[in-house]
Amino acid sequence: MKNWNSITTEQDVFAILEKSMDTTQIIFKDSVTCGISAYAKERLINGSDLLTAKADFNYLDLLSYRSVSNFIAEELNVIHQSPQIIVLKNKEVVYKTSHHSIQADEIAKHL
Repeated sequence: MKNWNSITTEQDVFAILEKSMDTTQIIFKDSVTCGISAYAKERLINGSDLLTAKADFNYLDLLSYRSVSNFIAEELNVIHQSPQIIVLKNKEVVYKTSHHSIQADEIAKHL
């Protein structure tokens, strides 16, 4: 995907929540040293045409920003997983999935 918005702070998370009132937000939590995460990221890139026009895409390198990943889990009341997709609309989690279940066509159903 060409326009990944990096998540590096808790303020970024709050901004994503606010933006979800107008535009669906996708958060991808990536563990850059994990093969499963790399494969999930590749599936997202290959299926990006299903997602990019329908939602903003936000990327978290959870190894570099683990405290922000923990904050996301706490703030959104989701269990921390990696890799993980979280879809937000109107400040609410409407879909979440992880690991091998990360598929662009399944995410698109919730946009």
